[in-house]
Amino acid sequence: MNALQFTATGDLAHLSLVEVPVPVPSAGEVLVQIKAAGLNPSDVKNVLGRFPYTTLPRIPGRDFAGVVVEGPQALLGQAVWGTGRDLGFFADGSHAQYLRVSATGVAHKPTHLSFAQAASLGVPYTTAWDALERSGVGQGTRLLVIGANGAVGSAALALAKIRGAQVLAAVRKADQLELLQAQGLEVIALGKPEELGAQVQAVFKGGADVIFDTTGFWLPAAVAGLAPFGRIAIIAAPVDGHVQLPALALYRKGGSVVGVNSLLYSCEQCAEMLEAFGRFFDEGLLPLPTGLREVALVDGVQCYAEVNSGSPDKIIFLP
Repeated sequence: MNALQFTATGDLAHLSLVEVPVPVPSAGEVLVQIKAAGLNPSDVKNVLGRFPYTTLPRIPGRDFAGVVVEGPQALLGQAVWGTGRDLGFFADGSHAQYLRVSATGVAHKPTHLSFAQAASLGVPYTTAWDALERSGVGQGTRLLVIGANGAVGSAALALAKIRGAQVLAAVRKADQLELLQAQGLEVIALGKPEELGAQVQAVFKGGADVIFDTTGFWLPAAVAGLAPFGRIAIIAAPVDGHVQLPALALYRKGGSVVGVNSLLYSCEQCAEMLEAFGRFFDEGLLPLPTGLREVALVDGVQCYAEVNSGSPDKIIFLP
């Protein structure tokens, strides 16, 4: 089968299109014929050596959608989707024509999602779902999402509305603000960090119950906009990994910080999440992805380079 594979890390030159044997599933596993596979920034970082625990040689790729062609009888012929920490790191991933994975590591693909649409959602939606779950977002929660225009931020807004939260979006650019306002959302424009608290308090009197910073840069400033006993969820950090946290203000509010890392969850755990919210796509409660860029897998190496150079495209490989 065709697959993208890297035999060393540190440079995208180590990634190439290769021909490898089709994997053979063991007991309790399935063989999925990949119909579409998403390209995430973490896949690129993996080849660049940002994850020292990755074993080599390795086929990258975390998100996938396809059809089960071998495995338990109940799953044969089923359209499935999935993601998980092992794929591309400890086990071969989805940027190939076939994928071997645990039989309980796949979820039933929502019928309203195409294979390409489903393959675009794994990492962003499981990350957002985990952030909302672990920071206690529910009915009436006042939620601020910083970086609401990104994939994870957009997913958080959509999932939070289903949970009955009051949502406030925050973005930097005027066109992003106008786009979200056109969707009926309340939005604030990010400016000076010292102004964020007042901006949030102007919308949520007393502060936000939960602030979800998807950018990695607003954690210190977010404390001023937090309600008593509020939570700040984070999924990113500056390049050096450090911020100066106003600890006095945080503990006086009884606040807490929730770290969210999608690489903590196995395919089996992610499949449970996908099953939990996947039905909302078929019920018309979650938006269907648009603007995807579908690319043949044989052109995948160039796509890795484009993402590394900052391309905003959501690229989906079609093996």
